[in-house]
Amino acid sequence: MIRLGMHTDNWRHLDKPFETAVEAAVELGLDCIEFGVFEGQYFIQALGYNPHLPLTTDPVKLRRYLDSKGLEVSQIDAAYPLTSPETGPYGVPYVRKAILFAEAIGCPCVDTTDGARKPEGYSDEEVLALLKHNLRLILETAEAHKVIINVETHGPYTTHLPTMQKIMGFFESEYLKVNFDTGNTYISGNDPLEFLKGVRKWVSHCHIKDVAASLAHAERGASTGIATSVAAIGAGVNSPNIEACVRYLQDTGWSGVLSIECEGADEILHPSVRWMRELVAKAMVA
Repeated sequence: MIRLGMHTDNWRHLDKPFETAVEAAVELGLDCIEFGVFEGQYFIQALGYNPHLPLTTDPVKLRRYLDSKGLEVSQIDAAYPLTSPETGPYGVPYVRKAILFAEAIGCPCVDTTDGARKPEGYSDEEVLALLKHNLRLILETAEAHKVIINVETHGPYTTHLPTMQKIMGFFESEYLKVNFDTGNTYISGNDPLEFLKGVRKWVSHCHIKDVAASLAHAERGASTGIATSVAAIGAGVNSPNIEACVRYLQDTGWSGVLSIECEGADEILHPSVRWMRELVAKAMVA
């Protein structure tokens, strides 16, 4: 069964708190929410201007709060760049803590990824060896706590289909999966549907982003990832690809959450949810 959710990151550029995203999800009748976490304390978040949560948040209180709103957490976003030789090793304890937090609130998966660019002075083989080592350590925790690690299509390694397939082949584990992103695969120059077909057997969660025509013209093939869609989903140049991907997922019996990533302003978010809800409904009866 395909369900709809959305990412609280949609409110990051609007300087809104976590609770604003939760109330919007309730208003729009969504099933799930996804959010990012961070270690330590961040004064901007504490003052109410950031929609993500510190890992010191009481998971029991959080779960009770979300239960009272009728929301499940589809995924925790811990998309730390695990391919960075300098900072990647710090990502291992961070993602491990995110796994424990996910287990505590009943969330099935945690998202992570590669960096925004290839590190200078290192060969692809060296970088992938580092990524494999980091994933091995993370998987030890994921398997012990039965929480899926989703590698997101976001950077130069994960948006290159043969390399992404190689990464998924590092380990034979039911806890190593893919978070497929329609916007990142498109902006990186791929055909999202063809990319999805290449990783379908590993996909456990999806980010749904459209792409504004101006952004596509300026960045397609030059970038590998975008934060959120500034165009309403269904109103950008990536909408035909989103339609094709959702139909393909439905046709192949996929079950999971499509997490909407667009700016949280009402004039963008509301038509995005309507369009996605209609698209899922049509795919289910086709």
